[in-house]
Amino acid sequence: MDDVRSATPWPTAVMRWIPAAMIVAGVVFDLATPNPYTGDTMLAGACVLAGATQSARTALLTCGTAMAGVIALTVENGIFGSGIGLSEILNVLLSAVIGLSVNRVLARSGRRLATVRDVAESAQRALLPEPPGRLGPLAIAARYEAAQSGARIGGDVYAAEHTRYGVRLLIGDVRGKGMGAVATVSVLLGAFREAADEEPDLAGLAHRLDRALERDRARRPGEEELEGFATGLLAEFTPAGTEDEAGTEGSGRTTPGGRLRLLNRGHPPPYLLHGSTVRTLEPATPDLPFGMSALGGVRSAPDEVELPADATLLLVTDGVTEARDRNGVFYDPETRLPRLGPFGGPGRGPGGGPQQAIDVLLRDLADWTGGVALADDRAVLAVSPCPP
Repeated sequence: MDDVRSATPWPTAVMRWIPAAMIVAGVVFDLATPNPYTGDTMLAGACVLAGATQSARTALLTCGTAMAGVIALTVENGIFGSGIGLSEILNVLLSAVIGLSVNRVLARSGRRLATVRDVAESAQRALLPEPPGRLGPLAIAARYEAAQSGARIGGDVYAAEHTRYGVRLLIGDVRGKGMGAVATVSVLLGAFREAADEEPDLAGLAHRLDRALERDRARRPGEEELEGFATGLLAEFTPAGTEDEAGTEGSGRTTPGGRLRLLNRGHPPPYLLHGSTVRTLEPATPDLPFGMSALGGVRSAPDEVELPADATLLLVTDGVTEARDRNGVFYDPETRLPRLGPFGGPGRGPGGGPQQAIDVLLRDLADWTGGVALADDRAVLAVSPCPP
């Protein structure tokens, strides 16, 4: 319970001192006014407030002080043992019992809340583990921020796997609310991690994700069946081959950078940060989100683009692109980030690397929104080719 209270804002911390002030005020009021007037109401209120805002030991001390105070006042006023004096004592005693009972209930609730938060943190570590600093030929970083205060996990997802076909990335946004969204997140991530090393191309991987979400949605009752889909972006990085200056293989000279394949399923496009330029990698053909292949239509093919060695690929969810300033204008990384560059790969200057790119983005996003609370979860994943 004390751990829960320590995380409360400063107004609540100030309130913990109010019961002591009420006791002092009640005693002074009782002594300074004629006999018909009494301060036992303030003492009684101090007991109830102490139970709601103080630790068990402090609340017990406050209630004991209030009881001692009311008894001393009845003696001082010459009404101890009379009906009026007994009424004042019982009033404070009953309030002390109520306050200590409230404190016990809150302490039990605080322990349960701490347990729930521990479970939520374990779930987040299992579903969205912190990525390693390096994954194969890529430096990688990620950040997740939940819109709900105190939440540890929501509907945004990211994942990265080093496979035989290259490093494969996933970022997505599950549609739905509450535990239903978390369940869909687990299905999507489980399917990605299982299929990423089995499917030889991104189209096959996307099909596996479609089928996993459709099977999960078919098991949902009523309206929940309509929510089991997710926008998402798949990326695959293959480092450049080993070539000499004449283009023949076998010289041992590594060509920097590599090739990206991107498959976008209704998700905000990624951004290529290179020097002081930011390029939006829009898909050539729009496509349906994962889990909606039953609606038919021709599925899009992956787009290909070069990822220079000194560039960073930034993948985001709509919690970034749909953030608004105080005038309701959406945040646009392509126009905001160039002035914050230059950007580079890891080990290539003070502005280089995926972690720095994420830090710059989120600081600028906080400036843009003016510190307004998040309206939606946001996830950011960034990668850069590692130097040999």
